[in-house]
Amino acid sequence: MARARISDVATAAGVSPTTVSLVLNDVESRISEETRRRVREAAEAVGYAPSSVARGLRTRQTRTIGLISDQIATTPFAGRMLAGAQDAARENGRLVFLVDTGGDDVIEREAIAALSAQQVDAMIYACMWHRVVPAPEGLPAGTIFMDCRPEGGGFRSVVPDDREGGAAAVRELVAAGHRRIAYLDTSDTPIASGLRYEGYRAALAEAGLPFDPALHVSGDTSAQGGRAAADRLLELPEDRRPTGIFCFNDRMAIGVYTAAHHRGLEIPRDLSVVGYDDQQLVAAEQDPPLTTIALPHYAMGRWAMEVALGVRAEGDEDATHLMECPIVRRNSVGPPPAQVAKPSRRRA
Repeated sequence: MARARISDVATAAGVSPTTVSLVLNDVESRISEETRRRVREAAEAVGYAPSSVARGLRTRQTRTIGLISDQIATTPFAGRMLAGAQDAARENGRLVFLVDTGGDDVIEREAIAALSAQQVDAMIYACMWHRVVPAPEGLPAGTIFMDCRPEGGGFRSVVPDDREGGAAAVRELVAAGHRRIAYLDTSDTPIASGLRYEGYRAALAEAGLPFDPALHVSGDTSAQGGRAAADRLLELPEDRRPTGIFCFNDRMAIGVYTAAHHRGLEIPRDLSVVGYDDQQLVAAEQDPPLTTIALPHYAMGRWAMEVALGVRAEGDEDATHLMECPIVRRNSVGPPPAQVAKPSRRRA
């Protein structure tokens, strides 16, 4: 079925195409209310819908936003960023055009060119994990970087506050009474690893606890890597063995659970564990459920979209916003074994 045109509305209403255009675009004119009513009824009757492209040429707004990502749309891990961005766009009457490039540079260049040709009102460039990236050529001024930062600045960006997240994890263990706290790190050395390590060291110093290099171990970013690294920690002499372990991510924390159970240790009675990410179908499903630091994916998505739309005022054009990583308390943290044993000795 052919798309209804302005001329079809004009014929049905018995007026000129110019009159139809003036009425449907709410242009001030001397057209009577009766004629306006007739034009609108005719437009509805013939099924006429104004072209968003044509409207965009007049208003210089297409009410669309372009969002380019490497792979956040194809993984549940970071998909909450997209949900936050879409919710904010919908609340402000915008439609999101999403292109998931799979990390392909050619597709990325084509996507930037295509979205620019569509005259989107703003653009967001997103990555699945926190990293520094070269700003792709062709990105319009005002593009927002989400979960990544552009080399050399020049654009606003939002990333997780991983340093403070690492400190929060250690403070949770300190508050429970732990004094020998390990950081089970990843050997992949992403930006987040170094920042969480800085937070670990800062929280130890804040609590007046010495740093023991033997309590900082690394492994593959997986459950198997976490178990291998945890084994090294749990083989330390008893007076140096950690009573609490902060893990780079929840998957490595699963490996700590396995290593502990293999030795007959119970979590959190014998060993407390804190993860990072609050990964769906992982953290809350452990036995006991894992206390962890949540990556603020949804909040970053909302922030990026609201700044792109101008509904949230921010500072410098190349400022980086650090989004808080909240702690999610479950049941994997308790007092250290020595404190648990004291009441029973007193009873004896």
